[in-house]
Amino acid sequence: MTLENKKNAFIELGKFLSQFSEAENTPKEGVLGNAVFFDSFADLILLTQSHNGWYTPEHVHFALRSWAEALTKENLDTWLDTYDFSTINSKRVALILAGNIPLVGFHDFLSVIISGHEAVIKLSSNDQHLLPFLSKYLIHVQPDLASKITFTEGRLTNFDTVIATGSNNTARYFEYYFKDKPSIIRKSRNSIAVLDGNESKEQLVALGEDIFRYFGLGCRNVSKLFVPKGYVFDPFFEAMFEYQDVIHYEKYANNYDYNKAVFLMSNFKLLDNGFLTIKEDVSHASPISSLFYEFYEDLADLQKKLEIEEENIQCIVSNNLIANSIDFGQTQHPKLWDYADNIDTISFLLIT
Repeated sequence: MTLENKKNAFIELGKFLSQFSEAENTPKEGVLGNAVFFDSFADLILLTQSHNGWYTPEHVHFALRSWAEALTKENLDTWLDTYDFSTINSKRVALILAGNIPLVGFHDFLSVIISGHEAVIKLSSNDQHLLPFLSKYLIHVQPDLASKITFTEGRLTNFDTVIATGSNNTARYFEYYFKDKPSIIRKSRNSIAVLDGNESKEQLVALGEDIFRYFGLGCRNVSKLFVPKGYVFDPFFEAMFEYQDVIHYEKYANNYDYNKAVFLMSNFKLLDNGFLTIKEDVSHASPISSLFYEFYEDLADLQKKLEIEEENIQCIVSNNLIANSIDFGQTQHPKLWDYADNIDTISFLLIT
């Protein structure tokens, strides 16, 4: 099976996913497999929240739309043209996937398949249905992929390489258990935003997307702000008002009530707008429905601090205040070549 065959299969998957939106699921002419898969996938999207209460139709559709936009010929060519796949030695790559947001492990899956390896996949209990369905679609489009995709519920055996994602605690287990295998072990990371008080309302509203998308459960969600001494939070709260409806979702509201109560009982000083609490804290990882902040005095010093802490940071949002930061509202729109943890997965797979 050639690289072009595999790319074409994923391009067809992108076309298939482009038919589904929160507003309307509309079949398009010429999309392969619609007669077999379209209605079943529309039903699965509606059922997904019953499998995982955090996977609302809105967020599932957002994830699907993001992958539909990514899986184009132009994007795949741009991503893959810099690599040499001519000497690939196919191996069995164990994928241990997370389930905090819909299809969070899809990029690792894509990387393994496109590199010519076999994916042996252990799904998270929180996301057990979307990837198997999309795999069936890929196999329908390109039957030779059937030998390249295996799902397992039991203990992982007979594999050569590992890509595993989990918490810091599970990462220690992974590092010990897979110590004799080439591996990428992904740990917990968080994203941050650096403000200077000159942000427009539009930029702050876009920052809300970085905070609230997927209820803040993703590693690319902003969980902490760095703000200058004397920063006034009023414009920030005014912009966050755009996202007030999040409190109407019961699971989020329960977390808001619980975490606020814990903070108050601990006598922490809070800023609160009725659906988001903000607390001064040196940690980068804030609980659901809360955001931490920390003051800075000098951007150059902050840059050095963040470089020291880079292993704990997934991405940084700012208005060009920090090197290699990204624009407001863009954390959940990574390109295919924006690798998690800044580890080039394709290069790893080509040399293992």
